[in-house]
Amino acid sequence: MDFICTLVTKSVKAYADSGGSCPQLRVIFSFYASTVVSALDAVEKVTDTLIAKLLPYIQKGLKSSLADYKAATYMVVCQLAVKVVMEAHLVNTLAVQISKSIVGVPALPREGLGCLIILLQNQKTEAVGKKAFGFLCATPTLVPTLKDIASMYDISPLLRYLLPRLIRCVVTTSGDGESSETANYGSLLESVLQDLTLSNGLDITVAKLLLQEFLSHGAESRLSADEISSLNQRLTPLVRTFESKYPGALGAVLEGHLCDTSSQEEQELFHQFISLSMSSGKYKILAASDTSLLLSLNHHLPTVRNLALKHLKEILRAGKEGFDEVFLREAVLERMKDDVSEVVLSAMTALEANFELLGAEDTVSCLMSLLQRIDLSVAANWYPVLKEAVKLLDDSRLYGEDPALKGRLQKELLPFLVVTCPHPEYPEHQLSSLIARSTIMSQNPLTRGYSEVLEGVGAASPDVIGAANQQLVSTMIGNLSAMSAASKRSSLEGLAEVVGSLRGGVRERAAFLILTFVLVKGLDGLPEAQHLHTAQRVFSLLEPQLQELTAWNLSQDRSSQPAEELDLASFPPSDRLQEYLDRVRTGDAIELQQGVLLMALLQVYISSLKCAISPLKGETWWNPEKLDNATCCYLRLLIRLFETTVTGASRGPLSQGFRALMRRLIQVHLNEPTQLFQFLALLWGYAESLSDQLECGVSAVLQTQALYVGRALLSAQPAKTLKQLASASSPVVPSLLACLGSPVREVRRAAIAALQTLLGVDGSPYYQVTQSLLRETEELVTDTSHVSQALGKMYTEAVAAGAKAQGRKVVASVGQILQCLQAPDCPSYTAKALLKLLKEVDAESVLEALLPAMERLLDLYGPEPPTFLKDEAVLLQLLLGKFTERAAPLLARHQKSLEVFIRALGMSVEPFPGMASFQLLALDQITKQFFSALGDTEVQQKLLGALFNLLVDCKNPACAQAISNVFKTITVDAELVAAELTPADRPKVSSTVQQTRRSKMHQRKGQDTVPRPPEGGAAVPWERVTLVLELLQHKKKLRRPQLLVSALFALLSRSLEPVQSDQGNMEYTKQLILSCLLSICQKLSTEGSKELLEEEKFSVELVVQCVRSSNVPQTHHQALLLLGAVAEIFPEKVLHNIMSIFTFMGANLMRLDDAYSFQVINKTVQTVIPALIKAQEGGASAPAAQVELVVVRVMHVFVDALPHVPEHRRQPVLAQLVTTLGPSRFLWLLLMLLFEQHVSRAPPAEADINKETVLERDVEFWISVSCEFDAQDQLTSLIKILQYLSMLPQDKDEDERKTKTPRRGQKKESVETLLFNTDTHSGKELRHYKFLSVSFMAQLLASHSFVSKVVDCSNTPHGTQHLQQSLLEEILSYINSVAQCVEANSDKPTAKFWRALLNKSYDVLDKVNALLPTDTFIPVMRGLMGNKLPSVRRKAMDLLNNKLLQKTPWEDKQVQVLLGLTDDLLTIAGRGRREEETEEDEQAINRQTALYSLKLLCRSFGSAHQGAFVPVLSFAVELVASPTEDRNVMGSALLCVAEVTSALKALAVPHLPRLIPAVLQTLKERKELLTSEVYLLSAVTALQRVAETLPHFLSPYLQDTLLQVARLVRVTQRRTVSPQLGVRLGSLRTTLATKVPPRVFLPAVAKCYSWAVDSQQSRLVPLVDILKEHISHMEKEQLTAHQSELTTFFLSALDFRAQHCQGNLEKANETEGCVISCLQVMVLKLSEVTFRPLFFKLFDWCRMEGASRDRMLTFCRLADCIADRLKGLFVLFAGHLVKPFSDFLNQTNIAKTDKAFFDSDDGVEKSCLLLRWVLDCLHKIFLYDTQRFVTKERVDALMTPLVDQLENMLGGEESYQRRVTQHLVPCVAQFSVAVGDDAQWKTLNYQILLKTRHNSAKVRYSALLMLLELAGKLRENYMVLLPETIPFLAELMEDECEEVEHQVQKVIREMEVILGEPLQSYF
Repeated sequence: MDFICTLVTKSVKAYADSGGSCPQLRVIFSFYASTVVSALDAVEKVTDTLIAKLLPYIQKGLKSSLADYKAATYMVVCQLAVKVVMEAHLVNTLAVQISKSIVGVPALPREGLGCLIILLQNQKTEAVGKKAFGFLCATPTLVPTLKDIASMYDISPLLRYLLPRLIRCVVTTSGDGESSETANYGSLLESVLQDLTLSNGLDITVAKLLLQEFLSHGAESRLSADEISSLNQRLTPLVRTFESKYPGALGAVLEGHLCDTSSQEEQELFHQFISLSMSSGKYKILAASDTSLLLSLNHHLPTVRNLALKHLKEILRAGKEGFDEVFLREAVLERMKDDVSEVVLSAMTALEANFELLGAEDTVSCLMSLLQRIDLSVAANWYPVLKEAVKLLDDSRLYGEDPALKGRLQKELLPFLVVTCPHPEYPEHQLSSLIARSTIMSQNPLTRGYSEVLEGVGAASPDVIGAANQQLVSTMIGNLSAMSAASKRSSLEGLAEVVGSLRGGVRERAAFLILTFVLVKGLDGLPEAQHLHTAQRVFSLLEPQLQELTAWNLSQDRSSQPAEELDLASFPPSDRLQEYLDRVRTGDAIELQQGVLLMALLQVYISSLKCAISPLKGETWWNPEKLDNATCCYLRLLIRLFETTVTGASRGPLSQGFRALMRRLIQVHLNEPTQLFQFLALLWGYAESLSDQLECGVSAVLQTQALYVGRALLSAQPAKTLKQLASASSPVVPSLLACLGSPVREVRRAAIAALQTLLGVDGSPYYQVTQSLLRETEELVTDTSHVSQALGKMYTEAVAAGAKAQGRKVVASVGQILQCLQAPDCPSYTAKALLKLLKEVDAESVLEALLPAMERLLDLYGPEPPTFLKDEAVLLQLLLGKFTERAAPLLARHQKSLEVFIRALGMSVEPFPGMASFQLLALDQITKQFFSALGDTEVQQKLLGALFNLLVDCKNPACAQAISNVFKTITVDAELVAAELTPADRPKVSSTVQQTRRSKMHQRKGQDTVPRPPEGGAAVPWERVTLVLELLQHKKKLRRPQLLVSALFALLSRSLEPVQSDQGNMEYTKQLILSCLLSICQKLSTEGSKELLEEEKFSVELVVQCVRSSNVPQTHHQALLLLGAVAEIFPEKVLHNIMSIFTFMGANLMRLDDAYSFQVINKTVQTVIPALIKAQEGGASAPAAQVELVVVRVMHVFVDALPHVPEHRRQPVLAQLVTTLGPSRFLWLLLMLLFEQHVSRAPPAEADINKETVLERDVEFWISVSCEFDAQDQLTSLIKILQYLSMLPQDKDEDERKTKTPRRGQKKESVETLLFNTDTHSGKELRHYKFLSVSFMAQLLASHSFVSKVVDCSNTPHGTQHLQQSLLEEILSYINSVAQCVEANSDKPTAKFWRALLNKSYDVLDKVNALLPTDTFIPVMRGLMGNKLPSVRRKAMDLLNNKLLQKTPWEDKQVQVLLGLTDDLLTIAGRGRREEETEEDEQAINRQTALYSLKLLCRSFGSAHQGAFVPVLSFAVELVASPTEDRNVMGSALLCVAEVTSALKALAVPHLPRLIPAVLQTLKERKELLTSEVYLLSAVTALQRVAETLPHFLSPYLQDTLLQVARLVRVTQRRTVSPQLGVRLGSLRTTLATKVPPRVFLPAVAKCYSWAVDSQQSRLVPLVDILKEHISHMEKEQLTAHQSELTTFFLSALDFRAQHCQGNLEKANETEGCVISCLQVMVLKLSEVTFRPLFFKLFDWCRMEGASRDRMLTFCRLADCIADRLKGLFVLFAGHLVKPFSDFLNQTNIAKTDKAFFDSDDGVEKSCLLLRWVLDCLHKIFLYDTQRFVTKERVDALMTPLVDQLENMLGGEESYQRRVTQHLVPCVAQFSVAVGDDAQWKTLNYQILLKTRHNSAKVRYSALLMLLELAGKLRENYMVLLPETIPFLAELMEDECEEVEHQVQKVIREMEVILGEPLQSYF
């Protein structure tokens, strides 16, 4: 990160002269931004360090004048803001700098503001100060830029920061000097409000801010009238701009504040603000109601609302200033909806005075809503209101010149003309009369003249309701009759609209009946189309109520009451209507009366509906698909009428009436049997329709009802009629048969019942089918698919019966059904249903019979988009399904059927969304069986050609995929495909490749003389070829694939010709050809039919030419795969091109990095190379060396190409190569070639780092390649490598002298020369080659992968033992030869190389030995230890040590052999004292190694074989006791002693008198000890192991041991030593402390202390630490037994400060602290009974007469520590400490006494320590007090001394401040908690408050600290102390010391937080 950031700054400096346009800088800035942003995003946690690193560069970027640098910095800041929550000051700094950068030049306002928005969005907005606001206001393009950003993103975070400050500035800024600034702020705010959208609650926020700032500024500034006027003038445009855009927000804030105004001044200011608003009037207070107009209008008292309306009328009369029209309009409208009539009347008078206020539309709606809302039958007092409403509605000013509004009003008033009350004096009747007499209704064309008639009725008729309504009906019908056709249609539509809007009241129900009857009667005289349209509309009004009626009728019990005949001349009958309305008013059941009236209406409707059946006469089928709209409309009405009547006629009280209606329907509209059953056939089959031309779905229930009605009618028909209905010209039987396939069981049951009525008609053409089906009635009802199965079975049996009469009848009957469904007039939904029934009727004759229907439907598919109905499309789909396997032979003998099928293949457009195209449906029919059943090859060829043509022209991928699936499925003869690939007017293909070549030569010669036509005219187009080949390459079901070979090679030859410009690239085509050829070879090889291929037809040269001429890797892949496959079949044809193939692979293919290339290489290697080896080994003249020679050449190709192969591909490529060749024979060759390559391309000597890196990488790669194979193969390869290395000359010069003449005569290549040619390599390269080979062997043998493979092989029966032995022999032989070379070249420059090679060979030997079996390993090592060379002996011991360190399990026999090695090792270890001095250094190393070997042997076998190691211990002790022995050897001997002693245990006791003194003596020799840390570690280790093993025998040496250990611990603490030494010393201390018994240990410690306290005090701390650990491990009984002894020791040790350490406080504190810590361990183990006397003894000890006062210091420290450990238990013993501690506090307070407590020079420091420990001890006592320790007496004893410590300046200012804050204040605060008494709190608080009046500012400051801590501890309990505290704080607020004054403010703030309430009111 640092590098990237500094790179940017350096680059900016370097390119400073370029002016910022340097492209290099743009690259660097882009890199900087992308890297830093990505790093911040990726890091899990952004640390402070990272932020601190970035901040300087962010600041530079924001200040930079380079736009790119600034933009990059914006990106970094954004990512930082999103990723981490920053400190407030940092957020403020960044915001200021970003804002400042926006104003700077060059400015990036959009980017900068976006960055600031993201910063504010993710950080705390309140952290940003006012400075950034100033820069933002100075940005000239702030608002336009924010508007641009707001169009896509949320800018509310920035506005939440900007707007509060901007509003505050606009409101508060005033004065002449700042008028321009105020204007700027005002214009900016106005721009923001106008141009920016305030979302996410910002509008409410701005409204609140405007109001609050206005009120607060007015209240705080005490503005004069002129200033308020000026302020109003500034704010008025802003407030009104805001109000115009966000009226709801301002209104909500003002309404919410109405109730919050408390003072008169605030109320006046609020009214001033209201006056700024355009709608200020609604918030003004009304005198009468003492609330605002807005609230008065919504008051809960009607009188208040009425007063408000009167005030509103005055406002409307005087003018609208201060009120917006919206408010006035809404106020009047709301009160018009009031539930008090007086209020509504007042609102109406206000409305009457101001018609223009609401507008005519809203006024009419409001008044009509009022009329419809009020029911005068229950609310008669509303009549004056409604009368006034009618008067207003009748006012011509209302609708004026608006005829539409007038017409609407006339229509909506029509229901009020219906009379529902028989009493003329009732308001309900008077309202109807009033409306009838109104001017507007008298002008209504429908009701003209009704008012005059109504007056006569009221006076004369006793039946007012009947007479009045009858007159209304007569008047309206008469007016309709007199109208023109257009007026009549318009009036009927308006009347229907009124009827449709009626609801469920009394008036509405009566009006529905009356007006609907008028509508029905008005149908007469309309033209047919209009008549049907209007009739449909009328029925849609009747239908919902009829449906409710039928539902109620079905839910009732069957009633015997028949429907009465009604007098339809005087509809509605007055008595029925009166009874009906009375029931509606009382809430009784009205269904029966309503049903009678509705049925009467329906009867009138049926009679009035014109019969429009004439277009259907003469038609067999009533087919809605071919009818006009009028007829469809008529049929729709018939179906809905039939459904209504048949549903109601089933049962219920009204069933008789509905049956009469059904009879009426049939008599009027379906009086002829033929028409009736055609209508029923329509109902039976229409449920299957998907298109629904009638727009009237037939449910399953209606279908079932129609079937049962049909059965009843059929049963009643005479025989003649039945015969006609069952004939071929009738739709009855086909429709009933179609119903048998319905998914609904009841439909099928009803259809069967209807069909059974026709069984007696034996002359019907459907008789045989019907009779057969009705024999299986139960099955047909149960299973919906049974009918198709039964028909299929019936037809199959009939066809099988042949010429039998019964069979012929069945076939004829089925044929009649086929003729019926393919007839043009048959509805497609019926044909579809019938064809589903015939799903299993499958034959050529069936397909032939259906061809006309297919052709007719296919003819609908023209050049325009198809106009298929859904049913027609499904029908065609079913028809295409008849192209099955059984019908397929028809295509061969019936040309028309093939043409139809091919036509269907060409129909690519979907008939309707969601349905597949017919093309795909036809393709689905071409199955394997269908294609095979065609039989005729010519037909198959045509169909195949049609498929290929379709594929070429196809643009739809689904179609292409379907064709591909078809081609995969069918079984095709290859000859058919070859014909599609070969032109018809020229020979298909040359028979051989030679003929192809000759034809090419001939063509080339002919080009020079005769111009030939372009080949594209005669040849198959490449596009078609490509598509066919794409299908072919995945084709599996291909017969005789060998027939395609010639055609494919001909295409390959053609593709290799020069490409014309219009043909494009041929590479893909070549790949397809090669892929197809490969598939054919693989297919025939898999099937074992390779002999079918003709060798001469395979042109390997063409394939190789493809490889060489192409640059596309995929082409290479396919060609090589093909060559591999051909090599398996015809190996001889591939062999002569083998090297060119592999050379190409090495130069091209291996460089690619994709899985497919890798697969191709593997495939080629797996196929070509085995063929090569097989061919070489098959010949008698081909020896093994020749095979190896060829293999080495092939390997050379791979190795040479290896640097260019992607790294992750190298290992798999080589592994595959060697696996194919045979690793046991050829792996070593590959490795030697890799070594040779590394040596040849070694980097120059100066590139050492690169050289080592390359070597490490290469060796790792070689090991990974080798470990791909078994351990046996690798061991064999290593043996061969060693043999090859032994054959190489020692050096090049010597080799040239010996073999110069013979090599000159050599001409043939050998494997050796190919591996490493000494003629072409230097001597240095030869040496490098050898060393590299041996190094590789060493690393391979040590690799984890190799060892794991060896372990795996060791479990196999054969294993690797013999190979390991052979390898050991070879490496020893090689070591022997290398050792000779070392001696021979010792005086030459190459001596260093040979020594290094020898060491590396030994390394190989080590690795081999690690693999050796143990039984072989031990004798070999024993022999090597007897070698003459010291280095060999040392190597043997090292190998032995390595073996022992492995901790392998040993057998008993092996252990005995190993123990026999001790004598040999002792001989080597003791040889140093007898040998000459010339070998001393080397022998010292060997002796150390021998001792180390003995140590390892003892560790492994010493415990089980102790006797064998007694001589070893004796020998080692002699070495340790010898003063002249080498220190390194002695160190090894000490380690050996430690191990042997641990193993021998008691057998080592006789040697202790010599051993331990010798070891202690070595520890006393300080000089040598400190210079040889290893020696010291060895001595400590030996002592620790002896102490651990034999602790009970150490008593004679314990005192010296403890002193030495203490000294060594102190030395290690002062010096830097190894961690291991510290660990060993720690273990030794622990061993001494835990293993030695207390009776021995404690006296020794006491003696050591007595000696050390006088002479070596530095050893006291380690000594006491050992005692501390000893005590922690003591048992309780032991501690009790030795308590007295320990007490005496501790009393002596605690007196260390007083007796032995005067004047050195630091040393005294350290030693004393260690003793106290040790004593604490003992105290924690004591019980209360045993601790109490000890504590009081210590207490008496410190107060002993004549004793030093330092003891008191020690005791106070001890008490503090014990209180910290015992916590609440210590309170039990602390009662005696109160008085002494109180005295200590007084005696050390220099404000009270001038006498020093301690007389020594350091008395002040001691007094400070004493105070600190006393205060800390008291704090802990108070903290852990749960026993009410602090009684009143103790409070009195401690309170004053503690508080007076505030005045104690002992130790100086710094010491005083630290003592007060860290010790005194916490102590007193906890003291207050422990007191727990209000009275004592008051005293304590008052004493502290008195200190606030002290002369010293420090004391006053400290008293404030204590006061704050006291309040924090007491929290709400401090409230009682607050009154007396406030005066003191008030005094301190005026303190002369500024620090005290600030502290008072802080205390007050903290107290407010603690106490939860403000304290300002107390001052």
